[in-house]
Amino acid sequence: MKKVKQHSTSKNNKSKNLMSPKGMRDIINDEYYNFQGFFEKAQEIAVYYGFKPIETPILEQTEVFTSGIGEGTDIVDKEMYTLKTKGGDHLALKPEQTAGLMRSYIEKGMQNMPQPVMFYQYGPVFRHDNPQRGRFRQFWQFDLDSLGSDKSIVDALIIKVGMSILEEAGATNLSVDINSIGDKECRNIYLKELTSYYKKHIDDLAHIDRERLKTNPLRILDSKEEKTIIINENAPDAISFLCSSCKKHFKEVLEYLEEMEIGYNINKNLVRGLSYYTRTVFEIIEEKGGEDETPLTLAGGGRYDYLARQLGSKKDVPAVGFSIGVDRIISSPWYKKLYPRIMKKPKIYFIQLGSEAKLKSLNIIEILRKAHIPIAQSLSKDSLGSQLAIAEKLNVPYALIFGVKEALEDSVIVRDMSNRSQETVKLNKLLEYLKEIK
Repeated sequence: MKKVKQHSTSKNNKSKNLMSPKGMRDIINDEYYNFQGFFEKAQEIAVYYGFKPIETPILEQTEVFTSGIGEGTDIVDKEMYTLKTKGGDHLALKPEQTAGLMRSYIEKGMQNMPQPVMFYQYGPVFRHDNPQRGRFRQFWQFDLDSLGSDKSIVDALIIKVGMSILEEAGATNLSVDINSIGDKECRNIYLKELTSYYKKHIDDLAHIDRERLKTNPLRILDSKEEKTIIINENAPDAISFLCSSCKKHFKEVLEYLEEMEIGYNINKNLVRGLSYYTRTVFEIIEEKGGEDETPLTLAGGGRYDYLARQLGSKKDVPAVGFSIGVDRIISSPWYKKLYPRIMKKPKIYFIQLGSEAKLKSLNIIEILRKAHIPIAQSLSKDSLGSQLAIAEKLNVPYALIFGVKEALEDSVIVRDMSNRSQETVKLNKLLEYLKEIK
């Protein structure tokens, strides 16, 4: 008896520990439909602008991210979930979707297709980050990318589509923070100037930013450390060091935004957190969207013309894209609660009584399905009272009652739940009858 009791206690303790991992959660009921509804709306807008769907694996070779995103970024240094397979492969759960997309572009020979190729993708990404409001360790992103063109109009197009998606979802008071961090012709000159500036203030830099100075000085501009923020106020800005080609590109992007009446703010400290960005970088900001009415970033992206070569391509592939943090959208008070098209509120509750009726029930439900009439049901229950109680709780307008007598007579009782009136209808006349009362 003693051994059995210990086993039972051990089992109970084990069950108490079986919870979802920190920063990850189950998405059910209305929240699930809110996510699906947002994706359908974002997908619809993307398709109108000429984007096509793609889905890349959740797991990629770790090198896709270490080579693409780069050492010295928080994602690669601290936040990636990695594993080693039984076959010895080193894989990572994707912490973002852009590097995997470029890997697919190269692997599938998409450079031989008419350029640019434009994709949208939607799905979970994973980062071992500190969970906070609107941020999780498994979270959802909607991405738009255009690969194969270096034209400034493509940068503007990506920003416009991102703004349209957010506005259709209910966002207001949006603006764009934008910057240009140059290309390989002018970036190195700027980096030397920036590094020299930080070395003069190295004693005042936060410890984490001293480390970044060795690996990725640009990341210091994006620092959240108070001491560094003060130093960054007088840091040299990338725009002053742009070559003529980058200046022209950036000027054109801003002109397109002005033409579309999209408000923007040139933010000299905006670099984004990933090392593959070149030229245009931007964030779409909701004014007063954060706690204490601080600005809240809803989407961000930029141009990444050299990512392909970092992943092993012999040629550069000009590209630009952005990501929307969907979790943050769903939790916002302004979100329109976009429900998916497939989500139809049932107007009928199907009630069956007895084994004879249960036997034929699925065939009747199939008839209704083919006629696009959604229902609710509890086929596992046998009591009329319990099934009617559920129908009332769900506030369903009509109930179909199918019992032994009805099964023998090929009929069904249609009950109006608002006034309890009911009528017996032959099964071969049921669809016609339901169309009249809808």
